[in-house]
Amino acid sequence: MSFYWVKTNSFIKTVFSKYCWDIPNNEKKIYLTFDDGPTPEITDWVLSELKKFDAKATFFCIGKNIKTNFSLFKKVITEGHCIGNHTMNHINGWKSQNDEYIENVINCASILAEEKSTETLLFRPPYGKIKKQQSKILRNLGYKIVMWDVLSADFDQSITPEKCLENVTKNVKSGSVIVFHDSIKASQNLKFALPKTLHFLKENGYKFDIIH
Repeated sequence: MSFYWVKTNSFIKTVFSKYCWDIPNNEKKIYLTFDDGPTPEITDWVLSELKKFDAKATFFCIGKNIKTNFSLFKKVITEGHCIGNHTMNHINGWKSQNDEYIENVINCASILAEEKSTETLLFRPPYGKIKKQQSKILRNLGYKIVMWDVLSADFDQSITPEKCLENVTKNVKSGSVIVFHDSIKASQNLKFALPKTLHFLKENGYKFDIIH
């Protein structure tokens, strides 16, 4: 199992303060995010679940998936959700040369601009892995680098769906940025945890908002 943290601590947020980890507020607003789509087998189901709770979310999309699933991508937008850049090919910043990485982000941005007919400057690095110089270049281009406060770990096939749900419900607070994945890999945990998460959040007075 890969190393990751489910709840981002204050030390990490302070050291990497130029990234968006959460969006503190006094209104119990939380920010659902979905990475790696659009995926035909999963994204449409996610949209249906969100609609049941009148919940809006931010989808960090992979460029190549947008190209092959254009109508589904447009549906995400039509239903009032926000879009972010997740690179063209889900590239790992730690394993990439800076120019290669930036080009991959820009290639995705070109697809987003073409298909969405508008520019988005929200960016989430795949795996949460990005080098300091890569981050600096993107921020100088105007990008807001969005990380997370709460990670569901739905992608981790070694944990139970119940644990995935607990990762969210035990750690969420007002302002949390929560990560799920609309991907095949995450689907088993996601299909259990997402409906129950939405119900929990609604029952506990949380409001759903998108990231700007």
